[in-house]
Amino acid sequence: MASRIIAYPAAQTLMVQGTSSDAGKSLMVAGLCRLLARAGHQVAPFKPQNMALNSAVTAEGGEIGRAQAVQALAAGLAPHTDFNPVLLKPSSDTGCQVILNGRAVTDMEAAAYHDYKQVAMATVLAAHDRLRARFAQILVEGAGSPAEVNLRQGDIANMGFAEAVDCPVILVADIDRGGVFAQLVGTLALISQSEQDRIKGFIINKFRGDVALLQPGLDWLEQRTGKPVLGVVPYLQDLEIAAEDAIMTRDHTSQALIRVAVPVLGRISNHTDFDPLRLHPQVELSYVAPHAPLPPCDLLILPGSKNVRADLALLKAQWGAQIDRHLRYGGKVLGICGGYQMLGESIADPLGLEGPAGTSAGLGYLPVRTTLAPDKQLCHSQGQLQLGDHQAPVRGYEIHQGRSEVGDATAVLRLADGTLDGAQSADGQVAGTYLHGLFDEPAALAAVLAWAGARVEAPQDYQAQQLAALDRLADCLAAHLDMGRLGALLSPQWRDVDGR
Repeated sequence: MASRIIAYPAAQTLMVQGTSSDAGKSLMVAGLCRLLARAGHQVAPFKPQNMALNSAVTAEGGEIGRAQAVQALAAGLAPHTDFNPVLLKPSSDTGCQVILNGRAVTDMEAAAYHDYKQVAMATVLAAHDRLRARFAQILVEGAGSPAEVNLRQGDIANMGFAEAVDCPVILVADIDRGGVFAQLVGTLALISQSEQDRIKGFIINKFRGDVALLQPGLDWLEQRTGKPVLGVVPYLQDLEIAAEDAIMTRDHTSQALIRVAVPVLGRISNHTDFDPLRLHPQVELSYVAPHAPLPPCDLLILPGSKNVRADLALLKAQWGAQIDRHLRYGGKVLGICGGYQMLGESIADPLGLEGPAGTSAGLGYLPVRTTLAPDKQLCHSQGQLQLGDHQAPVRGYEIHQGRSEVGDATAVLRLADGTLDGAQSADGQVAGTYLHGLFDEPAALAAVLAWAGARVEAPQDYQAQQLAALDRLADCLAAHLDMGRLGALLSPQWRDVDGR
């Protein structure tokens, strides 16, 4: 569907905030980026501060939130560190790694970070200035809710940023949760008058049903607040766009030829690695919650982790004996990044980078010894995958602090620069690699599943699937949002083809 909007270039910032986490901020920014980019606009996504364990690697070797990489894809751009200048990766309930401009600079507790926000804000504003010099429109995603009064002092993620750069804000609420009018009116009641004035309208997200039945409430909301409802966006069933944090599940299919299970670790990271498996019609993917037994499966995948030794202890306590049994019955085990490290003989953290300093014995399935180091490996990689007799070209990215020494074992990947990555057990049942995005290439996904015992049809290219989903989202926003009013917030000279 062709976009029905036209704009005149003008450097302008518009911020999308939400009444809560998962209200739809990430998708709203992604959809609007896609809508504008298809019409030829120079638009960029921006999130001042993100807290997430799903991340992506930029071309220059930096790290940003996964949602901003998706938004960049929507805008037709390569991911860049300026799109997410501050990324917080939780390593415990109270501590996190702080990443500025794509680089890990320190680890700190929440209370200490509160005092660090002045440094973080300077980083945010500098990145925003660089984007303003390069793009005509900047669509900003907030974090959580602006009504979190305990976090308002020194805020850099919501109204603190909006006030610093003097940009308008639209507020998104999720009606599927219930209480949507209380969400919106309550949020306004908990912010200052200047912040209330900054909000230029509301978007109600995830609506199911007849909008005519909602209209009296919309009229009341506009009369009560003096602010327009810019649109009611319907609930889009089966919209498969990589999630920022939430682990997405899908009903199992009767066409499944192979069963795959992924244990959900306490600090699981980059679980979007498994989206191509989840979306494949011939794969039955199960996420296994803590305290739940491993289901019968052909392939068990150990995912990445932001606190590898702590998650290793959880894995051993919850599923250690079950993994042994899975292998005795002929199942395969694959580790990705932190999961690869866990499959080895030991993991050492001599500097206490992810918790108390020390060394943990690994699961012992691979002749690999890992030591965590301060400098993080961040790069894009490509090469040749070889699991047993199954080969395929592969590309992906690496995000890890571990440095692994591999003993007598066959590598899993031969990279384009000639280096080797990963290891396979002598019996061919266990393998591990540092490469994230291993399943994004259809041929590589098919090769892994063939190694695990199932010959499946190669699926649609994952990036093509993501672009199709973004186009579907953009079409929906074009049909259900007041693009004339939204455009006026992005440029004083905005008008659509209808002349509004």
